Amino acid sequence: MNTGGRRRRQDDDGEFRGRKRRRNESIEIEERFESLIVRLGERSNATLENNIEGLAEVLDTDLAACKGKILKILCDCFIRSPEKCTIYTTLIGMMNIKDYSFGAEVVEALAKLLKEFLKNCDWYKASLIVRTLADMGNARVVSLTSIVQLFDVWMCSAEEPDVPQVRRDLFAYAVMYALPWIGKELREKQSTDFDKILARIHNYMGNRSRVHVDGLRVWSSDDPHPQEEYMECLWEQIQKMRGEQWTEKHLLRPYNHFATALNGGSVHSLPSIIPPPHHNDYRYPKPRVVFRMFDYTDCPEGIILPGSHSIERFFIEDQVAHVVYYYHDDRKLCANMLVSNPYFGKIPMEYVIVEVVMGGLFTLPRPPYLEVFYGSLLIELCKLIPATLPQVLAQATEMLFDRISTMDPDCCERFVSWFAYHLSNYQFRWSWDDWVHVQDLDPLHPKAVFVRESLLKALRLTYHKRIVDLVPKALSAFVPAEFLPHFKYMEPNAEALPLYGAFEHLFAAIRQKCSPEEALEVLGKARLHDDAVSGVKYTPSQIELFVQTLLYMGAKSFSHSFAGLAKFKDVLKQLAYSEDAQLCILRSLHTLWKDHQQMQGVIINKMLRMSIIECSAVANWIFSKEMTGEFTKMYVWEILHQTISKMSKHVTKVQNELREVHKARQTSRQPAGQNQDEDSDSDGEQEQNDRAESVNEEMLEKLEEQFESAQADQKNMFLIIFQRFIMLLSEHIVRCDTDGRDFRNWWYYWTLGRLKQVFMMHEEQVYQYKDTLETLLFTQELDHNILQVFQQMLQEDELRDAVLLVFANKQDLPNAMSAAELTEKLGLRSLVGRKWYIQATCASQGQGLYEGLDWLSTELSKK
Repeated sequence: MNTGGRRRRQDDDGEFRGRKRRRNESIEIEERFESLIVRLGERSNATLENNIEGLAEVLDTDLAACKGKILKILCDCFIRSPEKCTIYTTLIGMMNIKDYSFGAEVVEALAKLLKEFLKNCDWYKASLIVRTLADMGNARVVSLTSIVQLFDVWMCSAEEPDVPQVRRDLFAYAVMYALPWIGKELREKQSTDFDKILARIHNYMGNRSRVHVDGLRVWSSDDPHPQEEYMECLWEQIQKMRGEQWTEKHLLRPYNHFATALNGGSVHSLPSIIPPPHHNDYRYPKPRVVFRMFDYTDCPEGIILPGSHSIERFFIEDQVAHVVYYYHDDRKLCANMLVSNPYFGKIPMEYVIVEVVMGGLFTLPRPPYLEVFYGSLLIELCKLIPATLPQVLAQATEMLFDRISTMDPDCCERFVSWFAYHLSNYQFRWSWDDWVHVQDLDPLHPKAVFVRESLLKALRLTYHKRIVDLVPKALSAFVPAEFLPHFKYMEPNAEALPLYGAFEHLFAAIRQKCSPEEALEVLGKARLHDDAVSGVKYTPSQIELFVQTLLYMGAKSFSHSFAGLAKFKDVLKQLAYSEDAQLCILRSLHTLWKDHQQMQGVIINKMLRMSIIECSAVANWIFSKEMTGEFTKMYVWEILHQTISKMSKHVTKVQNELREVHKARQTSRQPAGQNQDEDSDSDGEQEQNDRAESVNEEMLEKLEEQFESAQADQKNMFLIIFQRFIMLLSEHIVRCDTDGRDFRNWWYYWTLGRLKQVFMMHEEQVYQYKDTLETLLFTQELDHNILQVFQQMLQEDELRDAVLLVFANKQDLPNAMSAAELTEKLGLRSLVGRKWYIQATCASQGQGLYEGLDWLSTELSKK
């Protein structure tokens, strides 16, 4: 009996089980290491220093077998848990004492990771790595000379000419971001070089353009809290920390405990890390204004909220912002991580969290994440901290409401949406009686608008009687009407209407599931006598009859309306044969659903998707006289923004298709030897390639035409929108000046805010046509209040280093504005970091002209 084969199989099985056992043991060891490293710094019976020392011993024992895994875990921890940065740098410092090569590999891995983040334009993570490398100087892993050199390279990028300011800010901010961690060490041991770095930052901050700041402020007033730009705020905090000898009371610095032991280790030099040059396709972090809502007077006694220029305030807010950044995909986990912050009880963390989350929601030009995320996160936090956070949130709501008159209109709209959403999760209970005074305010006052729009948004989330029962009678005028259609053919005495008979036939035909052709046949007979000689394909009365009848029959739900639109899509396209016809469709829709703004928005969006109406028609309809009474209502601007977004998506889609065809064409033109085997039939392949190239050429030509057409439509839409804005605002200013009234009323506040909102929300699309807009619409003759919004969008980056000379002409006339008055009117003092000069002149007599030109010549000679 042959047993050799069986024995070999048993030996093979035994060897396999042995390898599997060893692999499982290796995985278990790696998972154990990951758990120990990730949980380092969490609460335990032992001190933090003992845990660091013990973990260093454990890792050193198995370092040879698991070095790669340990390096990866540490690098991940610096990104995932930057609040533990000082703990991990201390751990690396302790391991560097035991194994110099391990310290070198950590530095090399972080430098490689930094280069990768820079290459991928992951700027935030790159700044975290810069901060980590700086803190490793405290743990005696990286030499202080290398850190100074890194800062020097970064500041060179910040001082680079002929690149966007957002790029320069990025590198300057990365250096400033790391200074609080390493500042004290550099002051003591590298003071001369460190002072040079600080001086360069100081000069950079003094020369930055700040023209964009006003466009990013949540509030137009600095009362009660100044609205500071993020770079300026951090620089103030750093300067205050510098005045306090770089001391702070927030960060754990366990490497100080091991100072003697760490001094015995050898430090490493950083490799050369040169930031990649600027490229037009790069997307840099946008500037922002630090959101401030609370100070220590708003918080309960006993625990103090650090001041706005305290470096501790920066540390805490940065930690909260990072948790939101890292866990925004999971609101429950995000809320749990925020609640687990160790500083609860030491400082009023509820106030900090609410302020940071609200700040994210109100970020201009747009929030970093979906608006609904912020609302859902706050609800989760209320569940986790029911004793305090709901009260803090209610306090914040009252404060926002009290200051809403100086709030940016775009932020007002977000405030409305969040408030309605939040109330829907708490049975819409609120102290409405505290707001009854809004009934005495101007209907366009932000407080009155907020109450009206909040109730309107709330009605989308509940039923009408619920709102009526909750709101006090004093606010009954603010309760929206019930969502019911206004269809004149179903009202009393409708039989007297001229087209009532045609309506009955059409209504019956649609109910009997007629075909689109049959519906058109019925509609063709529905002409008024006055329309018979009009010569148009379909009259306004026919369009109104069909659109309103169809939508009324689908009024039960969105789905019913969509089904009707889908079935009679071809009919609607024939009715929408011109822009005037499309405007008639939109007016008919608005008349039917004037009390159901959401239905209007949804149906218009559906018609745009089905190519029944064009984006330019929607823009013209919004600015038409029929919509004057609705112009300041929020739903109108929801419709406009969804229309602009629809057009932008269409342009992007065609552009991407065109790019793919270009790539395919380039591939097909590669030499045959690069793509084919030597044995292939070269004649057949060549013929196939010729056919493919011919198809690609035809497709390319077609897509290029589509792309040019799409861009032309987009440009036309923006020209319509901005021209209408300019006409309305200019007419308003002139009318008010003629009547001797201040033009800065609430209508102006909302309209100018909406103009700014269009620029902000669609900046990338609008920027493509900035030259056309500047030439045709936003000329220097335009009122500076309107022109300033356009200039804020451009941020005047290309003019940052330009000097500005203004001639205050006609000084010989008695009513001419003085140079001082013109300075104030033009807002020249806001051009911080830009050299400007205003010269009083009288051009007819030649006075002041040469003096101004002499100043300009002197300044230009300095460059």
